Parts: sequence; structure tokens; C-alpha cells
Amino acid sequence: MDGKLQDLRTRKEQALRAGSPRAIERQHEKGKLLARERLEVLLDPGSFHELDLLARHRAHAAGLEERPYTDGVVTGWGTVDGRKVFVFSQDFTVFGGALGEVFAEKIHKLMDLALKVGAPVIGLNDGAGARIQEGVVSLASYGGIFHRNVQASGVIPQISVILGPCAGGAVYSPAMTDFIFMVRESSHMFITGPDVVKTVTGEEVTLEELGGAMSHASKSGVATFVSADERACLEEVRYLLGFLPQNNLGDPPTTDTGDDPSRSCESLRTILPESPNQPYDMKKVVAEVVDNGEFMEYFPHWAKSIICGFARIDGRSVGIVGNQPMVLAGVLDIESSEKAARFVRTCDAFNIPIVTFVDVPGFLPGVDQEYGGIIRHGAKLLYAYCEATVPRIQVITRKAYGGAYVVMNSKSIGADLAYAWPTAELAVMGAQGAVEIVFRRELQQAANPAARRAELVKEYADKYANPYAAAERGYVDDVIDPADTRTKLVAGLKMLSTKRETLPQRKHGNMPL
Repeated sequence: MDGKLQDLRTRKEQALRAGSPRAIERQHEKGKLLARERLEVLLDPGSFHELDLLARHRAHAAGLEERPYTDGVVTGWGTVDGRKVFVFSQDFTVFGGALGEVFAEKIHKLMDLALKVGAPVIGLNDGAGARIQEGVVSLASYGGIFHRNVQASGVIPQISVILGPCAGGAVYSPAMTDFIFMVRESSHMFITGPDVVKTVTGEEVTLEELGGAMSHASKSGVATFVSADERACLEEVRYLLGFLPQNNLGDPPTTDTGDDPSRSCESLRTILPESPNQPYDMKKVVAEVVDNGEFMEYFPHWAKSIICGFARIDGRSVGIVGNQPMVLAGVLDIESSEKAARFVRTCDAFNIPIVTFVDVPGFLPGVDQEYGGIIRHGAKLLYAYCEATVPRIQVITRKAYGGAYVVMNSKSIGADLAYAWPTAELAVMGAQGAVEIVFRRELQQAANPAARRAELVKEYADKYANPYAAAERGYVDDVIDPADTRTKLVAGLKMLSTKRETLPQRKHGNMPL
């Protein structure tokens, strides 16, 4: 037995040091952690249980003479803040983290297990894509991962952390997960690299410009969160998990934040500027209302005319959506509609109530928007809200004009509670535009068109630019003092905590993708 145990120890030691000393040194020179070092940062100390430590490739005919243990990916389960998670960590020091048949089988097994027991899957990506030597086998192996991503979608949280290169077909697994984290300067995602782009299109672009973290965070809408370094990134993953349930059948964790649920928000009485045409920061409204001002913003660098993110109200996890008057006056455009739709569906999938702050003057006009499909993209957000069965509360702070008001979680599309501040303006359009259309002929015939226009604008604003016509008809449930916003949300979310609503039986709806 002693000899057998010694053999086992030797094999496991080899597996724990699968990469060559030179490969390990190069990884550290780039400022990157090793696969196992990343797990130590991500998981609670001593909680990791590894699977398939002694797995090795069997592609002998492919000319791969080396057969290191682990085959280039570390898989297993552990805990984050005491809650179970499954994780795979690609090892760039073994075959450059390239995916082969056995490598993929390890991930398949892990994902199947996570789905069976109902726990999040976190993928730490740092690899060169498909293993060329294994050819079509490696491509088919990717297909197995993609298929499992879809099976797990909306059932367990899936988080992708890009900590190195992620190219070609490899990008599609992260693209189908719920959240993508990237690190500045060291993370890169692209379908085709700069050399291929130059050859095919003649465009010259750097690796960072093409597929870097900030490019995907601000331009493409691929990277949800960006961090300065790997350790900060992995800490952010831990923080995010605190807002999410283990699976679609569970509720998000609650925590005692120490913030008084009956706290008054006095500063909200003075946060709006005197003129309705002046901007203010909706993030300040959110920070005042949520527990301890903590707000984890979703896609903070992309589609900035709308803000989305996670927070807590009375210790309960909530998803926040709000128009941002500081950017394009808070209009809905192609990108903001898509961003918010994705967020609403994520919250709905994982039983996270949605609080929507409304200050929207409408959809962004323009030829580019129309040709780019603002109708189709705006319908995504409308569809997402209509489909959501989680508790939904709307708070109208100022402008709520036209179809954009309806789309922003209005009572008519299923909001459970709708509140309005006294400054709320619910109307088909702003006073200026309405007067130009409704009183066009009268203005043309007026002796003093400018004076008559000002008079009509004031009359329209007095009559329609307020929440009371909507309150009379029940389109808002109450007009509230802004200082009471937090207490109203606390009470509403508590009341709605037992909400149960089911959608009609069907295979799936046909969202306007």
C-alpha cells in the first residue's frame, strides 16, 4: 500500500505543477495569476474540491507527445461566502489553455453537475481557443459547452471571467452567460484578430482597440464589468454573487445592512433642478434610496442614457433600472433599450424584484436610429417588462412622455405598484411639441404667435404636466413626497414578497431579437 500511496502522491504533485517552469514564469511576467492562484482569490479558503485532477488527453494520433495531467483546465467546486459554486479555471501554462476533447469533457461534467444541484457556474477564461491538433473533435467539444450554456440559462447563474485571450468560437460561451468580467490591458475577446482584420478588410487596429476590456465595455456591449487587475476582478465576482440566488427556484440572499428601513430621504426634495430641461444625476436618487448607497452598476460604460444595477432595499436584493437625464436627456435609444431589456430578463430569471425610476422624454429620433432598428430594439425592453413576473415597482420622478413612458414599466404593462413625485409629467409629449401640433393653425393665424405660443404652452403644462390626471384614473397608485420614496419601496417590496404569477403554457415566446 505504501508504494501505491507514494505513486498517487507523485502523480498528484505532477498534476498540481502541470505547466513548465518557463510557462509559469511567463504568466507571472505578464502580471497574470496562475489558474490555481485565481481559485485561491475567488473561493473561500480551503473550500475547493477538485474534479478530474488526473485527466489527460488521449489524442495520440494528433502528434501531442506530452500528456500533462489536468489537460489545461482546473475544475471543481467550492464556496463563496459559504455558498456553493462550481468553477473551471483555464491554465495557460498547459498547451496555452487550448481546448481539446478531454479539456471540454471536464467542463461538460462540471456544468452537468452544477445544473443537477442548482448552483452557479463561474468560468475563468485564459486560453488560445480550439486545440488545432485535435481538429474537428475540439470544435465539436465546444458545441457541447454551448449547448449546456443554453440549457443552464435562466436556471443557474453563469458568470464568465476573461483573464487573458478569448478568441474565435471560444467567445460564444461567455457571450451566452449572464455576466462577463474583463481586466484592463490583459483581457481580450474577438472573433478574428488584428492580423486577419488587416488582411481581409485593410483596417489597421491594435489588439486592445479591437478586443480589449474597455472596447467591449463601452462600444460593443459585451463586457458587463471591467476591473483594473485580476484580484480586483475576482473580488467583484464575489460581490456580485451576493446579490444572486443559487438558482431560479431560490430567492436571493437577504442581509442586515444596518440601514434604517424607515429612513427619510430629505435630499430628494431638492434634487430636481428648477427647469425641467436641466439634467440631474439619477444615480444620486438611487444612492439615496438604497441601503447604504451601495449600487453595483451593470454595464456602467455602455448605453449611459439608462442606468441598471444591483442594490439592496431593507436588506433585500433588487434590480434598479433608471433613465439618466445626464446623458442624452435620458432618452431610450437602441443601445439603452437592449441593455435594460437584458438586465430586466436577468432579474426576472433569478427572482430579483425590479424598481424602475422614470424620467424619459421619449425615444431618440434620427435616421440612424430608425435604420438601426429602434422599433425592434425598443420592443425588446417592452417585451422584457411585459414578460417579467417578479415584483415590479415604478417611480416617476419627472418626465414620462409617450410610448417611452409605457415601455418603462408602466402600470398598463404589468407594474405591481406605480408611484409618482409631484414633479412627474405624464403626457403624450412635452408641452412645446404638443402645442406646435395641436394648435398649429391657431398659431399661424395669431397676431402675435410667440406670445400666444407661450400662453398655450403654459396652459398645456398646467393641465397635463402633472401626475394627477394619471392618479385619477389609477395609472399611478399614489403621488408621494420624494422624501418618502425609500419607505414606500420598503413597504411595497415587503408586500410583494409573496407575489406569484405564471405565464401561459408555451414552448417560448418570440422576442423581437
